[in-house]
Amino acid sequence: MSGPTEAEQRVRSRRTATVADVRALGQPPGLKDRRNEEHWAGRLYMRSLSPYFAWLALRMGFSPNQLTYLMMGSGIVAGLVVSAPGWPLWAALGGALLIQAYLLLDCVDGEVARYLRRTSVAGVYLDRIGHYLAEVALLIGLGARAQGDWESGGWLELGLVAALGAALIKAETDNVVVARAKSGLPADPVAGDRALRPRSAGLALARQAAAGLRLHRIIGAVELSLLIVAAAVLDLVVAGDTPVVTRVLTAAVAAVAAVQTLLHLVSVIASRRLR
Repeated sequence: MSGPTEAEQRVRSRRTATVADVRALGQPPGLKDRRNEEHWAGRLYMRSLSPYFAWLALRMGFSPNQLTYLMMGSGIVAGLVVSAPGWPLWAALGGALLIQAYLLLDCVDGEVARYLRRTSVAGVYLDRIGHYLAEVALLIGLGARAQGDWESGGWLELGLVAALGAALIKAETDNVVVARAKSGLPADPVAGDRALRPRSAGLALARQAAAGLRLHRIIGAVELSLLIVAAAVLDLVVAGDTPVVTRVLTAAVAAVAAVQTLLHLVSVIASRRLR
């Protein structure tokens, strides 16, 4: 008699999985310490919650890629909700909750994939695309929110500028791996973290100072969603019908995205990552 098929083993493992199993197999040692990969909110609270939802996803039969598609959808819809006119505070809160769902699903899809031993190149690719989409959608939604509608008037364009900058920054990072692969080099430089440092002492100091200010974080989906809520509250308190604070935030993220795009490009070229 032949043994159980791989599919049968997978179904049985789904049915017998416990939250402890998901935590042990879906969150390997060092997961929370991954440089530039693990978000602070993941380390702070989401990785404590995600095994419960990963267990539920396993029992409901979701595949890792299906969860990633849901993650993408949460990010895109968050941008649309944020831009909704009429109820600015509720729209901001709804967008922030959807971004939390996006972050949760970003944890859950990987945990399910590792538990089922179904990690894949396609899964990594879809995950990266999901990050692009969430940030771009939220920044464009912020521009439309500052404008008051989906029409030209300056604020929507600033949101588009910020979205383009956010996408370019991610592309600058991802294309390091592409350039190394096309040159026959391993994805990660042999020098490890030292390869991130610019060869020039002056540039290294400037990079360290910029990293310390952490201004780049305001174009990240989680941080930006919280700032949008704070701006909505302040608009109700001090600005009346005109979303002055939201417009200031829109201008700020556009400026940060534009400057960070250039600085990040210089940092990559000046580092040892392309050698």
